[in-house]
Amino acid sequence: MDPAVFLAALITVVGGAAFTIVKVARLWTARPASPSADVTARLDALERSVQGLQQEQAEAQERLDFAERLLSKAREERRIGS
Repeated sequence: MDPAVFLAALITVVGGAAFTIVKVARLWTARPASPSADVTARLDALERSVQGLQQEQAEAQERLDFAERLLSKAREERRIGS
């Protein structure tokens, strides 16, 4: 390979990588250190909402399990009585 072609390719690759690193570093330093109060409040509200939904889902699952046990018991009793 011709040294000039190799050097051009190397400069292109290293230049592209350096440009990307500088861009990411600028984005990293420009981001806020901590989320704003509004974002924190909204996140807390979402967490409470998710916890409520998880509780409702758990209660619904318990009711479903109970209903399945009753139906299974009724089928078993009908089978034994037949």
